[in-house]
Amino acid sequence: MDIIIADKSHTRYANIICETIAVSAEQRGTGIAKRTPEYIIKKLENKNAVIALEGDKFAGFCYIEAWGHGKFVANSGLIVHPDFRNLGLAKKIKKVIFEYSKEKYPDAKIFGITTGLAVMKINYELGYKPVTFSELTDDPQFWAGCQTCKNFDILTRTERKMCLCTGMLYDPSKVTVPKKDVKHPYNRKVLERLKNIKQTIFLKNRKK
Repeated sequence: MDIIIADKSHTRYANIICETIAVSAEQRGTGIAKRTPEYIIKKLENKNAVIALEGDKFAGFCYIEAWGHGKFVANSGLIVHPDFRNLGLAKKIKKVIFEYSKEKYPDAKIFGITTGLAVMKINYELGYKPVTFSELTDDPQFWAGCQTCKNFDILTRTERKMCLCTGMLYDPSKVTVPKKDVKHPYNRKVLERLKNIKQTIFLKNRKK
């Protein structure tokens, strides 16, 4: 399995990347911003993505998006093809794109919003911290990308302060070397509880 920086030679995978993202979101019943092949191709051509391949077979993908004139960077579109799931590939892809983002944008804050507990856990292990949406980019183009998500009404109803997604942020200016044998406060149970509380509150209000 190879996880490499993608380029224009990988544009033939654009359609399967989009299809895999869409099918995965439908199966999980979660909200997700839709991506078009044209959008993915642009990421590939600009070398703002990583792709996982086994030979010529598509296995996984994730891309970089810069916001606020490079002050913020998001690692988005993380996906693993069904044939390669439950092998720890998502974590490996996430680590590669994370390190690549730090290399390309050394001063940028790296952030993400997700409803997926597995992604939240991976982010935390990389050094992300759960934050409020006000600490993320205020670039309107980023939030406009949420319009195709089925939970967009929640985002607009709360004046973009919160949603079912959890915001997570890696701030390079606040990185500290963790002490040995000290457990972090945001373990899996805490993250899962946070996700469940948000779902209970917002879905209950939506039914009303």
